[in-house]
Amino acid sequence: MLRKIGFIGLGTVGRHMAANLVKGDYEVTVFDTDPQKVSDLVSKGAIGAETAAEAARGRELVISIVSEGDEQGPLFCGETGILAGIEPGTIFADMGTTSLETTLKMAEETSKRKCYYLDAPVWGNKDHAASGLLTIIVGGDPAIVGKCREPFSILGLNTISVGEIGDATKMKFIVNMVQGTLVQVLAEGLVFGEKMGFNADKILEVLDTRGVTSPLFHLKGRAMARNDFTRSLALKYVNDGMHLVMNAARLVGLHLPAAEAASKMYEKGVEAGWGEEDFAAVIKVLKK
Repeated sequence: MLRKIGFIGLGTVGRHMAANLVKGDYEVTVFDTDPQKVSDLVSKGAIGAETAAEAARGRELVISIVSEGDEQGPLFCGETGILAGIEPGTIFADMGTTSLETTLKMAEETSKRKCYYLDAPVWGNKDHAASGLLTIIVGGDPAIVGKCREPFSILGLNTISVGEIGDATKMKFIVNMVQGTLVQVLAEGLVFGEKMGFNADKILEVLDTRGVTSPLFHLKGRAMARNDFTRSLALKYVNDGMHLVMNAARLVGLHLPAAEAASKMYEKGVEAGWGEEDFAAVIKVLKK
């Protein structure tokens, strides 16, 4: 049974995941590039680490949730990164959203250290994370996935195995594409309706009654109607995810016109300074 866990990445979602593991009576060592976030988790019962290597050392399971970006290289491969501290036999579950190239590289580097790698991106927002209701999409050895079922159940309502290493990353591309495009389409519908004289609440009342209704539409539609863009899933991360989708589509020679249009709108939202707000703020691009 896995009880000693290293956790790297205490962002909007990660800090709630780590806190739930602490509540579940796991011995959790945490690291983030922001020392205050580490201190917050230490106050909840976690063990603070000064480097990612220290957080990974002596652990049975290491979880990271770090976005693709400039800090990822040092956090994983640097002198004080995860791979500098992780020990043979450790399971490394990479729960961030990264490119397929990065996923396969990390799997290779983990294997060189005689550790076990799981491609395990999570799907959900901070509320899902806080409630332990994330979906964990997993690619990797089923036997290794089985060993992680108990701690994963603390983090998510669903753990879905989709195949080999790399397959979970591919599946997350699909999730990112559909989610980002749908919210952009919803924003267009609300702005279009308002221009024709309807208020957002009335539009949403109609949309909620039949085939297009969904929890995503309900939640993000209400946020748009109230102009409440309190961060649940940051627009900048959705923008990053859509860029990964576009890159993956180019590699397989596929044109995704709706997703491409949505991606450009999220990019404009980041350029306008709304990247730290919830991705429902994409509606502000249309109203600009």
